[in-house]
Amino acid sequence: MTRPPFGVQVFIGMAIGLALGFVARSYALPGLAEGLKIVGDIFVQLLKALVVPLVFTAIVASIAALRDLNNAARLVTGTFLWFGLSALIAVSIGLTLGTLLQPGAHAGVSAAAAVRPDTAGSWLDFLRGLVPANILGLEASTRLVDGGAKTGLSFNVLQLIVVAIAIGVAAVRTGEAGAPFLAFNASALAIFRRILRWVVRLTPIGTGALLGSAIVRYGWQSLSALGTFAIAIYIGLGLVLFVVYPLLLLANGMSPRRFFATAWPAIQLGFVSRSSIATLPVTEQVVERLGVSRSYAAFAVPFAATTKMDGCAAIYPAVAALFVAQYYNIPLHGVDYLLIVLVSVLGSAATAGLTGALVMLTLTLSTLGLPLEGAGLLLAIDPILDMGRTAVNVAGQALIPAIVAKRQGLLEETVAAEPVFA
Repeated sequence: MTRPPFGVQVFIGMAIGLALGFVARSYALPGLAEGLKIVGDIFVQLLKALVVPLVFTAIVASIAALRDLNNAARLVTGTFLWFGLSALIAVSIGLTLGTLLQPGAHAGVSAAAAVRPDTAGSWLDFLRGLVPANILGLEASTRLVDGGAKTGLSFNVLQLIVVAIAIGVAAVRTGEAGAPFLAFNASALAIFRRILRWVVRLTPIGTGALLGSAIVRYGWQSLSALGTFAIAIYIGLGLVLFVVYPLLLLANGMSPRRFFATAWPAIQLGFVSRSSIATLPVTEQVVERLGVSRSYAAFAVPFAATTKMDGCAAIYPAVAALFVAQYYNIPLHGVDYLLIVLVSVLGSAATAGLTGALVMLTLTLSTLGLPLEGAGLLLAIDPILDMGRTAVNVAGQALIPAIVAKRQGLLEETVAAEPVFA
């Protein structure tokens, strides 16, 4: 019996997940709700487990490959210039929508919900994040769970990238002595890519469970009190994803239809997993299917996954900052709008490895001198918004490497790459 195409499998999984989520929520079935949560969490954990070895080996391999390219400097410069340009467009859309729709003036949320977040953004976090605490970029954190303290390990992706670049450059500069290490790294990268392919085969099950769990936990009732704000965010996300990105593709002689057909598995996974980091391996795969060379994709995509966030770091903080100012009746002037633009274009790098949207929002609010408690007003619907934000983030993380490769004459648009979900 022939299996349906993978996209159809994912759609079926999402439909089943939605149905199970509504059943669990409507009939108060804790067993079903917990089952959806466990399956979804396991899927995301499997993806996250591959991030560290894939990012490390991919960047080391890309450093080795870039040594043979005469235009490596232009590729890196072009990448970050396009990061900034697309972020500028996205934040401009966010400011326009926030000004026109006035979400803070039409909010039905109570002032009692204004709570200062535990996590806040700081420009110093960027400087600290550049210096690895250890060779693996691991960090220990303690948080309260069910009344008790729980300590766990996490990794700072920005630090991991810095370590990988340093080791890759050192291995190349070492010459013959570094050749065996680079060969071993290339072999390890091939192995981890194969494991990735096994994991992503579980996407129909994982996406369905994640979507169903989101319905159980949050539903859609929370949208009513902050309806104008949510509408502004999703209009902005839709404009960037379906208008700005296609126009940028057309302006560079590329097909929007082919881009979305190829990149959709990563965009879809970003939507349901709400994590650019968990989606990173799949994003890299679809970028290669777009015709971007493996050496450049392995360099650009990990950087993009931590610093290229048009949803979380451009549209959302722009609309949210205007929401807070309008809610508290605090007038903003021209210089304040310029500060929002500056923070959005530069600030996403300062939040690399942290909780992107919340840290980015508090960084924007503190820069403008707005009350940080205003961020607490928006936390109730943040998970619902985060799905759309992350989908746009991932789309941008695939878009920019493709555009830069095209402009440098390195894009093989007829590439017959191995499909992501074979």
